[in-house]
Amino acid sequence: MTLAVPNLSFEPIAVPEGQIRLGSHDHLRLFCKTLLTTFNPYRPAVIDWPKLEPATQDLIISLPIWDIAVQTENRAGLWVGSYAVKAADPLLKQAIELNAFEERRHRHVLANLVEAYGITLKPEPAYPAPKDPEWAFVQVGYSECIDSFFAFGLFESARRTGFFPPELVDTFEPVIAEEGRHILFFVNWIAWHRRAMPLWRRPWFELKVAAIWATLILERIGIASNIGGGEKASNFTVNGAEQLGVDITPAALLDLCLAENARRLGGYDSRLLRPTFVPAMVRLVRRFLPSPRKT
Repeated sequence: MTLAVPNLSFEPIAVPEGQIRLGSHDHLRLFCKTLLTTFNPYRPAVIDWPKLEPATQDLIISLPIWDIAVQTENRAGLWVGSYAVKAADPLLKQAIELNAFEERRHRHVLANLVEAYGITLKPEPAYPAPKDPEWAFVQVGYSECIDSFFAFGLFESARRTGFFPPELVDTFEPVIAEEGRHILFFVNWIAWHRRAMPLWRRPWFELKVAAIWATLILERIGIASNIGGGEKASNFTVNGAEQLGVDITPAALLDLCLAENARRLGGYDSRLLRPTFVPAMVRLVRRFLPSPRKT
């Protein structure tokens, strides 16, 4: 299936200098402009997947993430796209459509990878359109805030150790960079959305957000039923370093996740919000872990 690149023609997006008020039209223009103007037009179909050593390829094939990763990206593209239909502001609509396109493109990258390295996937389930597009969009956004934070650290750990060849790391860099753009866009959208909605809607929206967080936390600690690809796959974020064969302590991994999260999001306009909940929880946990020994 060919991906249709969204229309990226737009008038210059002017944002005033100096401080901007959260929830204002200038805030909306700033976070939409950031997403739209940092678009990377790479095409999954022309990615040249590097030849791997047999042991490395066998490890990649054995990772318990491919089914749930492909399904998650497919579902994310549908759910984000469903909310784009509801967006009344033309600039916001265009930005969310681009977000949805990039989620679908991630699915194509993964599909091409599994084909290149002979990974067998289970048949994908049907993806019905969400009944509540706002719920779906918020769930995708917060889910990416959790998963991207840990992915940043795991990706950098794999790069530093050389466990995966540099060519494979470089191939995935655009995907990892896009996840950073997505969570930056999302946390600013939700801050804007909260302030832009009528007062009478806010209590119900906050209940919805609380329910979404409860769902995501239950999924990731294995209490909920086997959603997506099973407990082993859904806990990959927690056990990812071990399953990748990377020798790193939990404390060192959390330190690396915090550093990479700050580095990857630090280059954007300082007036934009950054995700805070996951880094704050990780810092709290980190306080109770022994520091890695210096060598």
